Amino acid sequence: MKYSIKLAAFAALGSSLLLQGCMHDDNSVSRSTFTVDVTNLSSNQPFSPVAVVLHNSGYNGFTLGAMASHGLEQLAESGDNSTFITEADANSKVLKSTGGMGIITPGGNETLQVQGMSTRPRLSLASMLVNSNDAFIGLNDVDLSALAKDESLVLHARIYDAGTEANSETAASIPGPAASGEGFNAARDDRDFISIHPGIVSQDDGLTTSALDASHRFDNPGAKIVITRTE
Repeated sequence: MKYSIKLAAFAALGSSLLLQGCMHDDNSVSRSTFTVDVTNLSSNQPFSPVAVVLHNSGYNGFTLGAMASHGLEQLAESGDNSTFITEADANSKVLKSTGGMGIITPGGNETLQVQGMSTRPRLSLASMLVNSNDAFIGLNDVDLSALAKDESLVLHARIYDAGTEANSETAASIPGPAASGEGFNAARDDRDFISIHPGIVSQDDGLTTSALDASHRFDNPGAKIVITRTE
């Protein structure tokens, strides 16, 4: 009888260990490293330094129809990504964030790298079109968990309007080289929600107060994004 009890206990312990092993396999956390190559597809809209965020589900850098965060407002109006990245780093769902080295000129590109430990890594990014009031390219909550090592995902980023600054196109309100005007302004004088950008009007199409010309117009998509898993 004692032998049978010991045998049953041993079998139960083995089943428990086996179950724990299976649970660990199903929820294994692995290190993921991704390169993110951003190409500017516009005619005459330099991109500000890109902000890239690797995260788990539950983080959103922006949401269509919702108000822009303070960090996104600064990024979309002045090209400064520092507060946007600080906001991301304060979110418990964020694994790693990084910023670009500088301006991405039309036709140019930059490659950034992010790394983190996750079961289902996701990625978001944003960058301002600097010859605009508050236009930005963005990717939001892209699921990368299906990417195997050395596989790539090719995406095309839309151009959004942060909704925090009216699209006046005046020299005083555009920070890029077309005008060298004001960047961030804490006053919100537009509809105050994020939307698809309606585009540049320009002086060539009758907006006489615009500092922009036809070369600064844009259409979607604004950028080509290639995400490659390297680990």
